[in-house]
Amino acid sequence: MAIKFQYNKTSLQDLNKQLKVRVKALPTIKNKESALRMEVKKAKDTALALSQKLDDAIAGYQGMVRLWGEFDTNLVKVEDVELTIRKIAGVRIPVLEEVKFAIGDFSLFNNPSWFADGIGIVRELATIGIESEFFNRKMALLDHARRKTTQKVNLYEKVQIPGYEEAILKIKRFMEDEENLSKSAQKIVKDRQQRMEEEA
Repeated sequence: MAIKFQYNKTSLQDLNKQLKVRVKALPTIKNKESALRMEVKKAKDTALALSQKLDDAIAGYQGMVRLWGEFDTNLVKVEDVELTIRKIAGVRIPVLEEVKFAIGDFSLFNNPSWFADGIGIVRELATIGIESEFFNRKMALLDHARRKTTQKVNLYEKVQIPGYEEAILKIKRFMEDEENLSKSAQKIVKDRQQRMEEEA
């Protein structure tokens, strides 16, 4: 990225200001990036743990496969998933509060006695599955924010800060050269005037 500037004091002051802003902001952005990196790891670990927990729970109920054929799948429905918003390192992230279920009416006398336990099992499995999916999505959101922050850190660190420093150096050198030329020109004019006075 080429930084546009002019060879004058105003441009030099402007570039110095821009450089200070970026140098001052860089540690904050780096802290944000590391905080997001930790949150991504936590969300990933939680999602993996929940996925494993779901697999284990399903495997634990494999012995009841024949019974599930009798179970009325319309008895348990997810009614609502309550979410709130929380900021993590300046990024708005949803937080899973509660999964609400609607339980249909059924007769304890006309259905097998294990139906009540079956409802509990379905609720447990559905809750774990929803939590797992939620943490996968949370991880994706956090990872996207982390990548954008990393890009900004790299932009500041590797492109803009060195670019501003180089531009400032060029302006300072130009101004020094201009000043030296001016002094040299003044000295030449002064020497010429002295020679003319001596000759006269």
